[in-house]
Amino acid sequence: MARTYDNGFRKLIVWQEAKKLTLKVYELTKQFPREEQFHLVSQLRRAASSIMANIAEGSAMQTKAHRDSMYSNARGSTVEVDCFIDLSAALQYVSAQERLDMQDHCARISYLLTRLIGSK
Repeated sequence: MARTYDNGFRKLIVWQEAKKLTLKVYELTKQFPREEQFHLVSQLRRAASSIMANIAEGSAMQTKAHRDSMYSNARGSTVEVDCFIDLSAALQYVSAQERLDMQDHCARISYLLTRLIGSK
């Protein structure tokens, strides 16, 4: 029987978007060359999952300063994903449209994190 969580990080739209991005990254990197498995694939997957983890951890922090620090780390990881997607496109591992879609998603997450950091 699945539990329903009414509170916590799962209710945050930015965490939900980060989870979607992470799943997209995992799907997209399945097609990367085998020689990138422990390099670019690993970097992309770790950066994407770090966004989710930092948001979740930040939501559990007692003070705004600690929350904002974790959310800032998540924003940094979002930029990492954006950067690695750009490199992946330059290496022709992803299409121009996939790059645009992923970078738009990163921009949305970054915007949501900025708003979250600026909130009470």
